Amino acid sequence: MSALEELMTFQGETEALAQISGRLGWDQETMMPRGSARQRGAEMAAMEAVLHARRSDPRVAVWLEAAEPGDEAGAAQLREIRRSYDRATKVPADLAKTLAQLTSESQGIWAQARADEDVAAFLPTLKEVVRLKREEGAALADGGDVYDAMLQDYEPGTTAKEITKIFDAMRVRLVALRSAILEKPMPAGLTGDFDERLQMKLARNLARDFGYDMNRGRLDKAVHPFSSGSGSDVRITTRTDPTDPFNCIYSTIHETGHACYELNIDPAYQLTPLGRGVSMGVHESQSRIYENQLGRSQAFTGWLFGRMTRTFGEIGVADADGFYAAVNRVRNGYIRTEADEVQYNLHIMLRYDLERALMAGDLEVDDLEAAWNDRFAADFGYAVDKPSNGVLQDVHWSVGLFGYFPTYSLGNVYAGCLYQALRAAVPTLDSQLALGELEPATDWLRANLQTHGGLYAPRDVIARASGAEPSERPLLDYLEAKFTALYDL
Repeated sequence: MSALEELMTFQGETEALAQISGRLGWDQETMMPRGSARQRGAEMAAMEAVLHARRSDPRVAVWLEAAEPGDEAGAAQLREIRRSYDRATKVPADLAKTLAQLTSESQGIWAQARADEDVAAFLPTLKEVVRLKREEGAALADGGDVYDAMLQDYEPGTTAKEITKIFDAMRVRLVALRSAILEKPMPAGLTGDFDERLQMKLARNLARDFGYDMNRGRLDKAVHPFSSGSGSDVRITTRTDPTDPFNCIYSTIHETGHACYELNIDPAYQLTPLGRGVSMGVHESQSRIYENQLGRSQAFTGWLFGRMTRTFGEIGVADADGFYAAVNRVRNGYIRTEADEVQYNLHIMLRYDLERALMAGDLEVDDLEAAWNDRFAADFGYAVDKPSNGVLQDVHWSVGLFGYFPTYSLGNVYAGCLYQALRAAVPTLDSQLALGELEPATDWLRANLQTHGGLYAPRDVIARASGAEPSERPLLDYLEAKFTALYDL
């Protein structure tokens, strides 16, 4: 075999093992008995040791030096393998293994502390996670900026300086829009008791409507909804609340966007570095455009209103217009995943600033809860009432995902660019959404973005699909137009 063939065979086995590791994580969140956490941590550590050894294998460097790509896809495969190899060789194997075990166990400790509203019970573990992540970040940075180095795991090619510039531009217009909306009367919300079994049945049907292939996936419940896997096995989770069906509905649509991205990647890339989403920002662009620009649109919610009343009967709003207003209510709230489109990015900016300070050593874990509560009060104008609505609400830091949070807002920015292009390409979009016909929109996204997987760099794939360099302006223009009409501003 050629050097490229040998490398790709070796890499295929590494990718398969990584999928198995990911499946262990999915099981931990959905099926694993609570008492199995310590053993699962050891299993995850063992898998990470194997994966780290393969990713840093000296033969990879030899193959990379000798390999001739032959075409665009081959060059992209080598680019991604080289990036993975460079990362793996900078992080000591013992550190990678220790982090894998700690973050697996930490997840269960966080979940219990969250349930008990007990920050103190989680702080010792979080301190150790932060300590090890700082150590990992310093190894990756190799003398450069630690947070920038950590960002590369989630959004290759971007920097904190670039993100901060985007966030600063967004904040001014978002705060002004929120202030104008909150002076207006709030629309009525749904009322009633929404059977959780019926919520899950509706969620499965909606996932299929948005293109999710249940032959290659499944929908389960988890504390924190997520999507897991790639290729021919992509699984999603959601959650239910008997008084709030929107939590289940829109979590499901959101995760379906993630899953469809993975399922629609060119099958030729399966079990290669190109066979998964190119970045979390691009990934989030798919989940957010499915959830918001499509799922919360006036056209689609008009159709969904009929589905809701057939499923649950009386739901507390009289007509499709009232339902659209209920779906898009702007109101005070603590939870990022339940935030409206106007305020969501403000929740992200809070986390972004705090985790940068943590990684830089400017903020210590003992002071994190107070820093969170002070920043929340300053940004939103009211106090956090309990830890599960504050510093304990998200799983990310417990599992070491520092650098992940800003990709949510980058995803919103990318989704704004894609939606502008989608509307131009599919002028009948609203009339089709009003009939519950999602294929024209999801087919366009599959053909213009999803099929490419990791072939192009994150900003490049957005620019190719939308016809322009990514900018926050389309998102802000969309939000201002939508909510000005909704709230008669």
